[in-house]
Amino acid sequence: MASKKKQTTPTDDFSARGAPAPPTQKVFIQRDYSEGTQVKFQTKFPSEFEGKIEREKFEYTINTLNEVYAEAEKMSCSSCCEGCFACLTAYLLYCCSDTHFEKCLKKVAKFIIEQNERVYVPRGLLIIDPVERGLRVIEICIFSDNAASTPARSN
Repeated sequence: MASKKKQTTPTDDFSARGAPAPPTQKVFIQRDYSEGTQVKFQTKFPSEFEGKIEREKFEYTINTLNEVYAEAEKMSCSSCCEGCFACLTAYLLYCCSDTHFEKCLKKVAKFIIEQNERVYVPRGLLIIDPVERGLRVIEICIFSDNAASTPARSN
């Protein structure tokens, strides 16, 4: 009998590293609809991050996410061929391979994990993948100052 593996979330991963407390505050980075309905997030630096993270690192993260989402939605010859081939195979193609959009979403998830590990978690912050919020917002959890510096507990 196969057992199902529990899928972990970035919040679970943060808790496993020794942050026993829930986030003290959440900041939401809203979608930017100024150029249409494509997935793009505002790059305005939230005042809650003053003294927690450098503006340049925050903007790099948001701009990179915006670039990957733009790449995901870009119409190219390969994405047109992918759609035509999927139609010709009665969409069985998607049983064997990911769509271009899904590949970009995986790239975003990998980037967010990397940024959390290198930049955000050491500063008491945690980015939640926008896919978990329906691509409406980027949720960033702020943990209390002592939660980020608390060493992992040994059980």
